[in-house]
Order: sequence, then C-alpha cells, then structure tokens
Amino acid sequence: MRHDHHGRTHRLELDDQTLREWDCTVLASDPEDGLVLDRSAFYPGGGGQPPDQGVLLWGGVQTRIVGVRPRDDLWLVPDADDPLPPVGTQVRGAVDDTRRSMLMRTHSGLHVLCGVMFRDFGVPVTGGNMEPGQARLDFDLAEVPAGFKDTLTEALNAEVAADRAIQVRVLPRDEAYALGPIIKTATDLLPPDLEVVRLVDVVGLDLQADGGTHVASTRQIGRIEVTKVENKGRGFRRVRITLPT
Repeated sequence: MRHDHHGRTHRLELDDQTLREWDCTVLASDPEDGLVLDRSAFYPGGGGQPPDQGVLLWGGVQTRIVGVRPRDDLWLVPDADDPLPPVGTQVRGAVDDTRRSMLMRTHSGLHVLCGVMFRDFGVPVTGGNMEPGQARLDFDLAEVPAGFKDTLTEALNAEVAADRAIQVRVLPRDEAYALGPIIKTATDLLPPDLEVVRLVDVVGLDLQADGGTHVASTRQIGRIEVTKVENKGRGFRRVRITLPT
C-alpha cells in the first residue's frame, strides 16, 4: 500500500497539512459503518492525536463527520442525525479548522517537549495523550530536579522562540533508521512490515517517526505552559502541558 493511502482513500492531509477543503467522491455508504471517500483530508487519529471532525457538503445538505474509524478502508463516522450521501455522490469535504489547527500546535508542542527531555535528560517517552490545547507525556525519569516545572517551561519556550522549522520526510525504513534515534518511546511501535517511514523533524531538536499533523515551525506552536508534573510511581513522571489560545 502506498504511504499516502489508506485502503481506497488518498490521504490528502499527509501531502498538505494546511488543506481544509477539497472535492471527492463517495465510494461506500453504510448506515452502520459510515462513509468511505476516494480522497480525504480527515486525519484518522493515531499516535495519541485524536481524529479530525468536520462536514461533507452535497446536494444542498450537510453531513457532519464526528470521527474516523480506520479499518481496511478509512471509514468516516457521520453524525447519527444526518443524512448519508449515496455511493457515487460528488461531495465537498471540510475539516474543522479550529480543532485541527489547535491539534497541530499541540502535537508539535509535544515533539518539542519530547526533544527537550531527550536532549537534557536522555529519557524515553513511556506514554502520552492529547486533546486540542492540552496534552501529557510520561517519561522514565528517576529524579525530578528542584524547580523542574519552571525550568522545563523556560526551555520549551526557548525552543518556540527559536522558530525551528518542522519538516516532514518519507524514507525507506533502513534509511530512516540510519539517521539516528528516530524512536523516542521506550518501545519501538513501528510495524515490522512497514517499508517506508514518515519522519517529523523539529530541525536541530527532535527527529521522530510520526504520522500526525504539525505546524511548520516551533514559533507557530505559541507559548507552552507546563501545568503539572506528577509522580506516578518509581521512575514514572507525567508532564502536563497546555497551549493558551
């Protein structure tokens, strides 16, 4: 399967993370499973990033998309109260820009957090989660230095101010691994049969295998606030961040 496809759907968000509207055709329409499009910019979720939401416009009506269900095909989940366009219908897709843009900022902020923690403490990520504007990462960190929360906040925002470019590349698996430590989690979760790897590079700070959506530079993230550092057990520290709107 091509890296920019999921089943029959061309994943437009992998080609252009700024795309919010596009024309497409309905390939499957089922009251229980949902909808499959030939082209879609709805991020399906993964790596801790929630799926996109938005609408499909067709025939003078709209179908709200409230989620995505990745299977062999990429099934869009419509609102239960909205009509379904039949197979073959030409529709206009639109991603909820406010939600997506905040998720892109949040996801990029997590990569900055991961990069700073890996650079300054050499610790891997053991878990994480995000919602628009707030997120957390868990680290295998034995000791928390005095003033850690404020020092970390300062370090993160120094990287935001540095306006580092955030670039996306797709490379054959062997070439990607040859670049250095592209897995910053404690366990390598890349499927063993994956032939190409999508890399997100916060240039000069963090290079990771990643399938999510991101802003183009660290400055676009905006200020990052470390709101809480939790001790979840021996060597298990949870760092929570927020991005003020």
